[in-house]
Amino acid sequence: MDPASQDINLNSPNKGLGVDHSDSLADVPVEGAVGNSANPLPPGLTEEEAEELRTELMKVEEEINTLRQVLSAKERHAAELKRKLGLSPLNELRQNITKSWQDVQTSNAYLSASATLDDIAQSEAYKKTQETLSQAGQKTSAALTTVGTAISRRLGDMRNSATFKSFEDKMGNLKYKVVGPRGNGDAVSSPTDTTPTQENPPF
Repeated sequence: MDPASQDINLNSPNKGLGVDHSDSLADVPVEGAVGNSANPLPPGLTEEEAEELRTELMKVEEEINTLRQVLSAKERHAAELKRKLGLSPLNELRQNITKSWQDVQTSNAYLSASATLDDIAQSEAYKKTQETLSQAGQKTSAALTTVGTAISRRLGDMRNSATFKSFEDKMGNLKYKVVGPRGNGDAVSSPTDTTPTQENPPF
């Protein structure tokens, strides 16, 4: 029987199982049952009341199991329908986020904050602050451009100086002594090495 079509009426003797199992379940002991010889009855509770409570407990647990089965069947059915409609979990998440954002945008708090920000943006203090910051940004940009130009000019002058040329010549000589005449990206070899290195040594 399809669990989705089960009778889930909580007062029904069938409880969605299609067969009345109340006779067969009456003999099944319940764990921690009150009438056990190991567990004496609480004070003020008669054996008949305890038996009545055990029966009710069994019915409630049976209803819980039935509801779990029905819920599981409904969830499987919903997942199948979503799959047929092409709704993936990612699409659902995207739709939920979009709906949540729309809810936020139409909420009173958002509308109030938006109106407050609009009021601030239209205020004279905001306009003056924005104008001042804009002017400060333009002046800073101009100053940085001037500093950059000055530094570039100074580096160019320094590179053309006699001291730098002398330093550059010394570095070139040192490189020639260490690397040798083929020093343009080739492997570095020892100055005492007299055997030429192979381009592709065999392995």
